[in-house]
Amino acid sequence: MRLRKVKYAPMLLSANPRFVVNDPLSFRGRWTQAFPNHNQCLHLEIGCGKGKFITEMAKSHPDLNFIALERFDSVLVRVLEKLIKDPLDNLLLVCADAEQLPSMFSKGEISGLYLNFPDPWPKRRQAKKRLTTTKFLDMYSEIMADKGIIRYKTDDFGFYHYSLLSFNKHPLLCITRQSLDLANSDIDNITTEFEERFQKLGKPIFYLEAVNRRRLP
Repeated sequence: MRLRKVKYAPMLLSANPRFVVNDPLSFRGRWTQAFPNHNQCLHLEIGCGKGKFITEMAKSHPDLNFIALERFDSVLVRVLEKLIKDPLDNLLLVCADAEQLPSMFSKGEISGLYLNFPDPWPKRRQAKKRLTTTKFLDMYSEIMADKGIIRYKTDDFGFYHYSLLSFNKHPLLCITRQSLDLANSDIDNITTEFEERFQKLGKPIFYLEAVNRRRLP
């Protein structure tokens, strides 16, 4: 689906520093200071879409701080519009690419990470763009705390299988839970916009959790 450009997106994002961090690299190692409550663990969603998942997470978990990362300003502005109408003190927005993660976060700064329906990039020549390649898993492990948890969802079984293999090969990320039909499992779940659409079509959602083991025994 072609992304519809929102012309006013850059201006609106720049004009709302309460909700949007426009200089994320400057907060590396001190993200807790960006939130009113400095003593809460930090969770990150990579590719937040229109923000249903991350806003509901922030409302449900006021004891945690959240960052929504999205590379397209025309998408992120929709989340901002939600926050302007219904402000949340424990959610900040960042418009950036996941490739920049090591420059934005220091070692062990993230306690929870969410990968909700990332692009599967199905063609072999596109495989290096997948957010579950070894390169990206290394990035996640580096910025995540010991025992931090990654939660991943997709509707694409081929991509799910690829991701299972990637996680299983990683020396520090250990799969602890998985499901081939998330909606009919006992796993607590907040749905995304895409997820609700897939469920209406009767499509199963594939899921896994992996824990970071930065401190090797």
